[in-house]
Amino acid sequence: MDPRRSERVAEALREELEEIINYEMNDPRIDIEGISEVLLSPDGRRASVRLTLPGDAEAQQQTLDALNHAKGFLKLEVGQRLQLFRVPDLHFEAAISAELTARVPHLLKRIKKGRPKDLE
Repeated sequence: MDPRRSERVAEALREELEEIINYEMNDPRIDIEGISEVLLSPDGRRASVRLTLPGDAEAQQQTLDALNHAKGFLKLEVGQRLQLFRVPDLHFEAAISAELTARVPHLLKRIKKGRPKDLE
């Protein structure tokens, strides 16, 4: 698949999935802040959907389980809206949280300070 087409399809998938999940699904187990990105495989058959999830690990796992249960519905809706020849298989995963992303520079600094000196 052409890289530009792949980017356009991934962005369209992100927009449609976010709209469907936030406004059309009534499952109380699903609680997402947003979809951070959609990564499409080069052949267009698989889409990894990275979600920004609030709450603890148990609530996040409940959300992922509910979305995995609703894959068929989501794939059907996206297929009807985007009119793709082949709708990719959806795989949901939690994105790295903002708290962890904010800690990365601090952790790298600690690692650098703890690095042993060169042995001569």
